Amino acid sequence: MLNRRAAFVVVFVSVLGALGFGLKAWQERSRVYELVLASGSQTGEYYAFSEAFAEVVEQNHPQIRIEVVATEGSADNMGRLRDNDAQLALVQSDTPVERPVRAIARLFPEMFHLLVRKDANIQTVADLRNQQIALMPAGSGSYALFWPLVNHYGLTADDFQVAPQSPEMAYEALLAGEANALFRVMTLGNPSMKAVLQNEAIQLLAIDQVEALQLSLPYLEAQTIPKGTYDGGRPLPAQDLSVVAVNALLVIHEQLPDEVAHALTDTLYTHRNELVSRYPRAALIRLPNSGNDLGLPLHPGAQAFYDRDEPEFIVEYAEPIGLLISVSVLLASSLWQFRIWLKGRQKNRADVYNIELLDLIDQINQTQGLEQLADLRRQLFTMLKDVVTDLDNDLISADSFESFTFPWEIAMDSVRHQEERLLGAPEPLQFTEHR
Repeated sequence: MLNRRAAFVVVFVSVLGALGFGLKAWQERSRVYELVLASGSQTGEYYAFSEAFAEVVEQNHPQIRIEVVATEGSADNMGRLRDNDAQLALVQSDTPVERPVRAIARLFPEMFHLLVRKDANIQTVADLRNQQIALMPAGSGSYALFWPLVNHYGLTADDFQVAPQSPEMAYEALLAGEANALFRVMTLGNPSMKAVLQNEAIQLLAIDQVEALQLSLPYLEAQTIPKGTYDGGRPLPAQDLSVVAVNALLVIHEQLPDEVAHALTDTLYTHRNELVSRYPRAALIRLPNSGNDLGLPLHPGAQAFYDRDEPEFIVEYAEPIGLLISVSVLLASSLWQFRIWLKGRQKNRADVYNIELLDLIDQINQTQGLEQLADLRRQLFTMLKDVVTDLDNDLISADSFESFTFPWEIAMDSVRHQEERLLGAPEPLQFTEHR
């Protein structure tokens, strides 16, 4: 009866556990993740990319829904991630990163665009001295990058007048002559940038000295704005224009589950054609040489995606592992054969002792004198000493030693018995024959 009850309890608990596990798995599969993606200005590339990305993610991963919000730029986005007001963000690669931010992917290069009015006679960055300059809002990546750039050319904030403002107002100020220059960091082909450059009073300037700039700004890289990027007819620019650039990064809050980070990374590369159809500049997205060259720690879910094509350890090291196994098998076989040989040798030596012991027992049983018996006793102890020495030297096995001690004790019992018999034997009786 008790066994039946115990069995019932075990079955009940097992079923309950299985149901709980199944319910948890179903909840995980049916869970919907609602994320906020901090992008940038609504006229900027970050916002346009984010809108396209959110659509493609939801189409291929319905359990993930993304709300795109406009922001002031990279620094603002980092703050939103830190405060968990956003779970995803786009930032420039120069933006200082700290926990809880983790990387998902590098998206596309963002070129330094320095637009100037032709009548201002500005030929280089150094010519910005005493000029009125329109900048992007404070807190944007463009604003942050402007200052180390002009500092490299020996300029400080006291050397010109700056007006941080929205992109739309900055473009209007440049076109109206209220500003002689405008600085903005963005990827190629932006429609608003193209519209401003159609005005013949505006031109793009090259930014050189890339290697020197990298000494203090190592995240910069050399890039080129190709001839005709913004107009193929005129063309704009009139020739390939050397500039510097940073990279746009997609970052994520570290507390998001690995499967979410993996799905987002998968969307960027596996469904890139869908992204390109909505945002053509997504064609610039390339898989990194490794998941570790993005300049900041990767989210484990993204790392798992980048590692998916790497061969497993056994596959990658198949040949040395095969050689190691072959050598191990050969060594094990040799050791086994040696063990068999050693056991055989030990057994043969033990057999010799046992044969000698049986011969001594036979002699003990036939002896008729105490002196001869004492000699046989000495031989027994000498033999025991030799056997113990051989045991210590692995010349006989422990099993052989045990099999030896049993007949040896019999031999000693025989010695004691014979000794008692010889010591206690009466004198032979003398009989007289009477006639």
